[in-house]
Amino acid sequence: MNINKLTKALFITSLMSLPASAAELEISVSNLTHGNYFTPLLIAAHDMDSHLFQAGEMATPALQKMAEGGDIADLDAAVTGAGGVTVANPAMGLLAPSAKVDSIMLDSGDMTHLSLTAMVLPTNDAFVGLDAWKIPTEAGTYTFTVNAYDAGTEANDEIINGGGASGTPGIPAAPGGDGGMNATGIMDNSNNDKVHIHPGVLGDTDMDGGASDLDSRVHRWLNPVARVTVIVK
Repeated sequence: MNINKLTKALFITSLMSLPASAAELEISVSNLTHGNYFTPLLIAAHDMDSHLFQAGEMATPALQKMAEGGDIADLDAAVTGAGGVTVANPAMGLLAPSAKVDSIMLDSGDMTHLSLTAMVLPTNDAFVGLDAWKIPTEAGTYTFTVNAYDAGTEANDEIINGGGASGTPGIPAAPGGDGGMNATGIMDNSNNDKVHIHPGVLGDTDMDGGASDLDSRVHRWLNPVARVTVIVK
């Protein structure tokens, strides 16, 4: 074989044997809702077989803790335990309605997929979720919107009572101070106990009673609830 052809063949073979190059990501997340907050965000880069959640599947205990009380610690530990990398709580607390957190830097290493999650407050078990988005290999700016999901772990009674622990009915709080009290509770007759697109809240306009402690003029939403921009460098 010609030496030049041999050198070229060896070069091509060596390139094919190299792992996918690491991608440096710059991420921003915008809360698109009118009156709802996101609890601390978890952004994760992981392999193709890992998931923070999957629509149509039962919620894991770690997902339930996040969706009902905003606790991302167990999800974070699951990702890093499987070799993934995360950015936890980049907004340093709650992400307010119409607010944006940007310049979130994440070195994905050899991880190929990106996920994101945070609880939506005030709700029983709604969360904003991005499931295993394949990170592009081509540099550029990628923008898309993200829906809110129902974890399927708790009835949507719309009662604000401080309940934020897994398996404890109720809503932890209305961070904007715009929730009601003394609600009798919404009758949630859904038997869908798997992760699914959230139907939104009903609410009412009686802040001293009624069926719901949520204000329908403030807390109702239509999907999508977030905008995500990923710059692949």
